[in-house]
Amino acid sequence: QVQLVESGGGLVQAGGSLRLSCVASERTFSTYAMGWFRQAPGKDREFVGRISRSGNSTYCTDSVKGRFTISRDNAQNTVYLQMNSLKPEDTAVYYCAADRLRSMAYVGPTSSGYDYWGQGTQVTVSS
Repeated sequence: QVQLVESGGGLVQAGGSLRLSCVASERTFSTYAMGWFRQAPGKDREFVGRISRSGNSTYCTDSVKGRFTISRDNAQNTVYLQMNSLKPEDTAVYYCAADRLRSMAYVGPTSSGYDYWGQGTQVTVSS
């Protein structure tokens, strides 16, 4: 059982930045591709981006491209979501998720197929 713990959320003004972290308990962290998702109140969970096992390949959804960057440090069992130029519509609970079977960065926006999920961290962007 892999435990994922997100941190780094908070309240920020529009145009500001935050960096989210997701630390995995599993020493085989490098064998998981990692995804980031978010869920705003009253809305479905939304795909944000994903990174391959090695970290050499990433993919972000169009609404955050150019503003958000995903990276990972396999030695630290950590995946990051750097969020710049934040907008009020980025307000949501952000979740990381681990995918054991699919190694690539792009598997589409689906939330299915992930084996483990974190508890989420709240990001609030004020206008």
